[in-house]
Amino acid sequence: MSLYFTSLNSGSNGNCYYVGNSQEAVLVDAGISCRETERRMARLGLDMGKVKAIVVSHEHVDHIRGIPVLSKKYNLPVYITESTLRHSGMQLEGRAFSAAEPIRIGELEIQPFVKYHDAADPHSFLISCGQARVGVFTDIGRPCGELARYFSMCHAAFLETNYDTDMLDKGRYPIFLKNRIRGGHGHLSNNEALEVFLRHRTRHLSHVLLSHLSQDNNDPDLVHALFTRHSSGTEIVVAGRYAETPVFHINPSEAPEPVFLPVPQQPAILPQPASGRKSSPQRNRPVQTSLF
Repeated sequence: MSLYFTSLNSGSNGNCYYVGNSQEAVLVDAGISCRETERRMARLGLDMGKVKAIVVSHEHVDHIRGIPVLSKKYNLPVYITESTLRHSGMQLEGRAFSAAEPIRIGELEIQPFVKYHDAADPHSFLISCGQARVGVFTDIGRPCGELARYFSMCHAAFLETNYDTDMLDKGRYPIFLKNRIRGGHGHLSNNEALEVFLRHRTRHLSHVLLSHLSQDNNDPDLVHALFTRHSSGTEIVVAGRYAETPVFHINPSEAPEPVFLPVPQQPAILPQPASGRKSSPQRNRPVQTSLF
């Protein structure tokens, strides 16, 4: 079966990703306003009536800003963990989920898995319809075994490329914020994301949408050129901070073979790329502010 997907917005100013088939769809996060979500979907020719749920990755405001109005206006169930809802400050009745069991919405199956990020209970998602699989992998402090496994199952993926290491090192941010971003519970650098792409893609991976780029510590042309040099036929697209991407479509004839790695209770950390910075251990403390 087919899947359609687009980034409605991606960055610290708001994140919202649409994934669905011809009958139903979900939004992964809703960090832009209800009105702006409607406008962008209308420009793309997407029908809000097909959206059947919002699935929430974590409680930072750039991922939840539009949820209260959007969910109320369209009577959308909000799938959110109990801890994320408690830390979000939102007054709504959520539907709890965990990594132990997929979420099923019509023909869609959403598999959550735990990730490293400085939030209460953060998750990434693999969304499937038949053999078609799209991953939403953003706000990731460091690569882990589960990210590798699910990335290798994808025909398409939203993959975080938040910062360029040199730009962050030389940039205007105070040192505590730089350390927070690169400290293992913040975001993936371009090089870390490229390492995931090179080590765990399969021949089935047709699209990668580079996501959650920092306005100050990254450059869309730079990271697009970096991935394009190694794309080997995979379409590379930068998901923008101020506009939606086109709607992309996959209709695969076969599913990728996953990389079977042991999955512990806490995600296993993959080796750092040679050019990366080693992470310092820190507690996964819940916060509601976003990383830039």
